[in-house]
Amino acid sequence: MGLCCAKERDIPISSTDSSPRHKYIQVPIKNEPLPILGRPYVDLTTLYDLDKELGRGQFGITYLCTEKTSGNKYACKSISRMKLKSQKDIEDVRREIIILQHLTGQNNIVEFKGAYEDVDNLHLVMELCSGGELFDRISSKGSYSEKEAARIGRQIVNVVHACHFMGVIHRDLKPENFLLVSREDDSPLKATDFGLSVFIEEGNFFMLSKLFDQLCLVQ
Repeated sequence: MGLCCAKERDIPISSTDSSPRHKYIQVPIKNEPLPILGRPYVDLTTLYDLDKELGRGQFGITYLCTEKTSGNKYACKSISRMKLKSQKDIEDVRREIIILQHLTGQNNIVEFKGAYEDVDNLHLVMELCSGGELFDRISSKGSYSEKEAARIGRQIVNVVHACHFMGVIHRDLKPENFLLVSREDDSPLKATDFGLSVFIEEGNFFMLSKLFDQLCLVQ
């Protein structure tokens, strides 16, 4: 079984950042919203050019964006601070960022680039998967051969295994939360949307997770 992580964690600046991490504990600033990430606000447009909308959900909108220094394209999930109405909402977003950072580098899981915050929004910059949702691909394709279905199923099980090995439960695995890297028929899958994910804590989820892993191995 994977790591059972402590409750207090740092919020990463980016997936490649080597500077000291920033703790949750913050000093209140008069007349300004308390920073969720615990560090100074950043104007995202100084780092990225925002382009067309790629999709939207309950808390935010995902845009195509281009990094100014490299020209690389990413997906930017912008979450309105106004939508984060409770402390639980804020903690959920913090946990999502930490889990994305924690899982970056695993096969079939979307890569995390960095998290940025301004007065109005929280921005999560991630790998761009241009093939769209698995749900839409299934709907348009209609049916899969046994070989094709096995290839997709294997990648989904790989995600479950990687998450559990790293001490994470996704808790929202469905075709809408798997993206295809490209529009090719054999495009790899990438799991996304870790908003409901939690770290495995001994005594709460450990036994259930272990049992699920054993069932996957038996099959």
